[in-house]
Amino acid sequence: MLESMSSAQPIGFAIIGTGMIAGYHAQAITETPGARLIGFWGRSEAKARALAEKHGAAIATTDLTALLARPDIHVVCITTPSGAHLEPALAAIQAGKHVVVEKPLEITVARVDALLQAAAAAGVVVAPIFQARFGAGAQRVKAAVAAGRLGRLVLASAYVKWHRTAAYYQGQSWKGSLKLDGGGAVMNQAIHGLDLLQWFTGLPAEIFAWKTRRVHTGIEAEDTASATLRYADGALGTIEASTALYPGWSRRIELCGENGSIALEEDRIVRWEFRQPWPDDAAVLTAATDIQGSGAGAPNAISHEGHKRQIGNLVDHLRTGAPLAIDGPEARKAVALVCALYASAEQGAPVHV
Repeated sequence: MLESMSSAQPIGFAIIGTGMIAGYHAQAITETPGARLIGFWGRSEAKARALAEKHGAAIATTDLTALLARPDIHVVCITTPSGAHLEPALAAIQAGKHVVVEKPLEITVARVDALLQAAAAAGVVVAPIFQARFGAGAQRVKAAVAAGRLGRLVLASAYVKWHRTAAYYQGQSWKGSLKLDGGGAVMNQAIHGLDLLQWFTGLPAEIFAWKTRRVHTGIEAEDTASATLRYADGALGTIEASTALYPGWSRRIELCGENGSIALEEDRIVRWEFRQPWPDDAAVLTAATDIQGSGAGAPNAISHEGHKRQIGNLVDHLRTGAPLAIDGPEARKAVALVCALYASAEQGAPVHV
């Protein structure tokens, strides 16, 4: 909580990174009451200036030290490639700034832990981006699971069967690389689905996985992966992820239990069936999704609404002490699950998560 700030003073944001996702952060910040976008940092001053002009920010710079020294900047959004989150995040943390980190927090558990330990020592907030949790559909599923409506979980699955063109990987050299992307279809695209799955059900105890380059053979990482899950209580599950198929289908999460089953496509509930019905069950299936868009066929086809809700939650947290919806240790779980999947595929054996 920013105790030194008056309620009338806006919380100042800066964005580090000038790729596609930086624009989503900028739009979310400028539409959030109590937030003010102050500047951009990028390796290319021209790209930083173009974003600053588009989103009404005063600063565009390649001097990170000078940007972080500004007292009117309280929060820094990290939108660099995934495997380059740690270093700018540490610089911001050392400057006393709170950080918003685009998914995934980092590409290894060790790098995630280094980030979280530094933030804890400095007493600053880490707000990791997992905007899919903020949809009304996802919130309803979480509430149903928490209420015990499924009974004993039997099967829990995440399917992220998406399409990316060859140009997607060729146009950005870090995409599909092990050093900066940390992986392929699982770490970059499917991680939202894996995060939702573990948010609903908890982490599995064990995973057995395979991965391959089926179509995008020019990248280092996988374009397709499949895994089976075993939970500590005996429930089982499945993960399927790909960027190699056409035309790309909506992300789907399925939760099946002894007393009920749910299917969530993007943020729309398409199956909602329980042994003991509740009065509002029929309305759930006809409810309109409140977060539009899907990355199934193209990375820029998503809405910024989820980012906006997450930025708004952070502003409320910093102003009033309201609970932070997703903290660093919570976002660490998805990275741990992805890394366990990769380890299993490389070892050809089950791996404990």
